[in-house]
Amino acid sequence: MGHQRFSSYDEFFSFYLQQHSDRRNRWLHAAGTTLGLLVFFGALATQHYLWAFLWIPIAYGCAWTGHFVFEGNKPATFGYPWWSFISDFRMLGLMFTGKLRSDSSQPLDSRQK
Repeated sequence: MGHQRFSSYDEFFSFYLQQHSDRRNRWLHAAGTTLGLLVFFGALATQHYLWAFLWIPIAYGCAWTGHFVFEGNKPATFGYPWWSFISDFRMLGLMFTGKLRSDSSQPLDSRQK
């Protein structure tokens, strides 16, 4: 399968949300990112700096498990690492503020168009 090209970040984010249509995958992302951040900042606060790097396998391990087990697709991180990193936080923001329905991969405002 070829590498998909995007002309803008908004175009990529729409694709990103489509790749996260299964709510179990989205919640694995949320769990991994949240736990990864707790480990990262906890390690810094306790001055265990090498432990701070554990956020990587924690966050990405949860996210990639969601893709391979529930979505059956390849994580967007493989082709667009920075946009995917940013999009993860953006998607979680939509989830936690109720702007992304649990039964959909689209933000509420785009469903109303």
